This record gives sequence, C-alpha cells and structure tokens, in this order.
Amino acid sequence: MDTTILRNRFRKQFGTSGDLYFSPGRINLIGEHTDYNGGFVFPGAVDKGITVEIYRNGTRQVKLLAVDVEKDPYLEFSLDDTQKPDIHWACYIFGVCKELEKRGVKVGGFNAAFSGDVPKGAGMSSSAALESAFAFALNTMFADGRVDKFELAKIGQATEHNYCGVKCGIMDQFASVFGREGCLIRLDCRSLEYEYFPFDPDGYKLVLIDTCVKHSLGTEYNERRASCEKAVALMNEQFGRVDTLRDANHQMLDAVKNDLTDDDYRRAKYVLDEKDRVLAVCDALEKGDYELVGQKMYETHWGLSHDYTVSCPEADFLVETAQECGVTGSRIMGGGFGGCTINLVRETLYDKFISKATREYSRKFGVIPKVYDVTIGDGSRKLQ
Repeated sequence: MDTTILRNRFRKQFGTSGDLYFSPGRINLIGEHTDYNGGFVFPGAVDKGITVEIYRNGTRQVKLLAVDVEKDPYLEFSLDDTQKPDIHWACYIFGVCKELEKRGVKVGGFNAAFSGDVPKGAGMSSSAALESAFAFALNTMFADGRVDKFELAKIGQATEHNYCGVKCGIMDQFASVFGREGCLIRLDCRSLEYEYFPFDPDGYKLVLIDTCVKHSLGTEYNERRASCEKAVALMNEQFGRVDTLRDANHQMLDAVKNDLTDDDYRRAKYVLDEKDRVLAVCDALEKGDYELVGQKMYETHWGLSHDYTVSCPEADFLVETAQECGVTGSRIMGGGFGGCTINLVRETLYDKFISKATREYSRKFGVIPKVYDVTIGDGSRKLQ
C-alpha cells in the first residue's frame, strides 16, 4: 500500500518519523471453524494488510493514531494501566502490549499510527493483521526479535481472547505472521505443525467478492464454539480421549446425538465433515486437481450455511451465482455472518462471472459488491 498519507499523518501528529512495519490479512482456501476444534486449516497471507509507523517515546505512555478511523481516531494509555481502553480498536494494541509483558518483554512507551488496505469486516482478518503488526514491531523494538513467530501468533490470539471478547483459534494470526509469497499453509491447529504448498494454479484466478455485509464476531461465534465443546464433553464422557472434535468421528457423534440440541449436533457434524474436506483438498492440490478443490469449496459453503448457520442471504446468492456461471469453487470465507466469498475461477470464465455477479447482486440487494483479486504474499515484516 502507499504509505504517504500514513507518514504525513504521523509526522503531523508526533513531529518526527518512525519505522514502518507491515502484517497482512489472509484468505483461507478451506477449513473454516476447524482451528479452535483442533483440526486443519489452509490459509495464505495476502498482499493487503495493516501498516504501522512507530517510534519510541522514552516514557510509559502509548500514543496511538488510527488513520482510517473517523470517530475517536486518537487515544493514549499508560503501560501501567490495568483496565483496557474504552475504545475498541485500541484494545487490540493494549492487549498485545500486555501479552508481550507476560512473556517477559519490557515494553516501553511509543508513538504509533496505523493504516490499512485490508477490508474491515470482509472476513480477511484485519484484526489479526493489526495484532500481528504491533506484535512484530514491539518484539523487534523492545526484545531484539527474540520472541519467536509461533509466540507472536499466540500473542495475537490471546489478545482476542482476553481483551476483545472473541474466543478465536490460531489460524488468522498464524497466517499473518507465517505467510509466504506464492504459498498456502496447511496448519495443524492442534500440534501447530505446518507445511507450505505452492499455490499458483495455471489457468485459474482466486477472487474475493465482498457482500458489503459487515460482520462482527462475538456472541454468535462463541455460541458455536460452545456447541462444539458440549459435543466433545459428551463424547469424552462416553468414549474417553476426546479433547477436541479432531479426536472424534461421525459414529461417536451419532452415539451422543440424543443428548444434544439439533443446533449443537449440526454444528459438530459440520466440523467433522470439514476436517475430512481439508485433507481431501491437500491430496487434490498435490495432484493438481483443482476441480476437486472447487467441489470441496462448495460443500464447505453449504455446510456453513445449513449446518453451522454462519452464512447470510447475500453470500448464498453469490455462491449460487457462481454455480450458475460454472465457477470451479465458491464459498463464504472467514467467521461468517457477512464478509466475502472466495472463488476459484477459470480465467476464461472470469469476466463473465464478475459481470453477472456484480450486476445481479446490485439488482437484488441494492449494493454493488466489491471485487478483490487475491495475490498470495509474505507475512509480518519490517518495511524500513
């Protein structure tokens, strides 16, 4: 992204210049809501993200400017404060500071401004990009980079849990920190073992279509996690050694079905189905079978829509339109309740699909959806 505006605002606010750091948003090809269930995910970092300009100020005060925020864009807090800020966006940075301190890093005061080109509320995890950018920057500035990448991802996750009210898994922060240009990452969310898969499908494009329905994860997300935990507890009681849904199978789930609500059962069933789909996609990618990859993407979407119930009419409409156009694969991406669909499209169909999708969507919903071509990029880094 162009950092000119960011640098000018920083200099105007603080009277100096600082160092620049960047962390990306992410896409996830497949494996949705499996991360906090101990399963597999298949994310990649993108070329859009959050850029931070930051400078030590020699005090215990943190002075923050959110360049893209219209209401309450400036905030200060002390590193000695025990209560998180009242302004939500600042809680991410406050949380990162506190989590670094828990790990023995002596964080000092700093001035910082940040801006981004990763769409907010689009399911590309702008919050993880923000956490990762500050975690990487503060680790570099105050700990000479000694906190490893795994721990930086965990710091972002802990920030969500402890300061922002979202009991998320590790995928978003992991992808933001570990991203590699031209590669997707198969991440085992239980062991944190990972493997890079080159992803440059000849003849296909990855494109996101933004429903412009903004989602805010919180209560609904936590309810679904609780459903999974209920199923796990019942199966563990009956069979033993079931710590997460990763350890379960459909036969075990059916054995406790009568003790679960219908919602709880269908949510757990979706996760077990998705666990199998991720592994099938890994095999398909190794064989270059992108048609099978696309088939599994559609299966994931309708599982998210009908069983996990985190889709919305707008996303369902875009996926139906993709099917009508012969698009190889399409699904809602991210936590759900809005955001983007991710689409694997043959280049020969791309123009036809985008034209029809934007035209028909705007006719039905009165909003022109935004279109983002995806380039797989590198993870957290210092720019200059």
